Amino acid sequence: MAARFCFAHPSGCDVLAHARCGRVAAGGQSALRTLAVPKINTTNVGRYQRDIERYLAELGGAAAASPTGRPQRQQARGNRLADAMHKQKTPLRRNTRYLMIMQIWTGLGNPGPRYAMHRHNVGFMALDVIADMHGFGPVQKKFSGWVQEGRIGTGKILLLKPATYMNESGRSVGEAMRFYKLDTDALTVFHDELDIDPFRVKVKHGGGHAGHNGLRSIDKHLGADFRRIRLGIGHPGHKERVHGHVLGNYAKSEQDGLVAMLGAVGAEAEWLAKGDDARFMNAFALRMQDA
Repeated sequence: MAARFCFAHPSGCDVLAHARCGRVAAGGQSALRTLAVPKINTTNVGRYQRDIERYLAELGGAAAASPTGRPQRQQARGNRLADAMHKQKTPLRRNTRYLMIMQIWTGLGNPGPRYAMHRHNVGFMALDVIADMHGFGPVQKKFSGWVQEGRIGTGKILLLKPATYMNESGRSVGEAMRFYKLDTDALTVFHDELDIDPFRVKVKHGGGHAGHNGLRSIDKHLGADFRRIRLGIGHPGHKERVHGHVLGNYAKSEQDGLVAMLGAVGAEAEWLAKGDDARFMNAFALRMQDA
């Protein structure tokens, strides 16, 4: 199996600058049997970017091969990064089974291969990358969506991708929140944001939905007092072009920026798990400068 992301020490491992990495060993197997971060050489430059590129290529391939395919097919083909991790029974994942869910992180998007590479689905993409970088467990069907359990830092987190289509996302999220008896301060939502430049990220607590139907649905079911990770997709400039922009595929020229953004979000997710939003945004910005 090829070497994959550096997830052992995302806050300190300078993945984008490739100064250190904790995810490579002889034969491509994980060197991480503990949480220690081994030193390695620089011959593995760019591997994590190539993994995200392959993941995005698979999403695009699924969309091209089956534009009207069912959501279940997209899930099977679109989560290959996470599927590969299922075969590696690392202590990092096994230790999570006895912990209570402390946070729910939801990525917003539409299910099905035809939507896989849409800008509107960047929330799904972010969760897939986080799941792989941090060794989350296998995908399960729960709460009208797909979930993965894992740990970032000391807390157990549930990743949830609603399969209800964007307009009904709140129904899926509400089921999960009620099941685990969590308040909205334990909820984080990753979503596309028109009002932020492409590949920039901002964190916000509460507020309106600004016409985003996924946020509107969550507001309806749970209220607006939850954390949002706003993944910038930029505004096309004219109101009549918004629909096609949001529900359009990322262009080939945007691939490098998308890869860098997803990798930086995943690498710095530990700060989100700790609730240090300011540190997350600062660390994210530093990584993007080196991209």
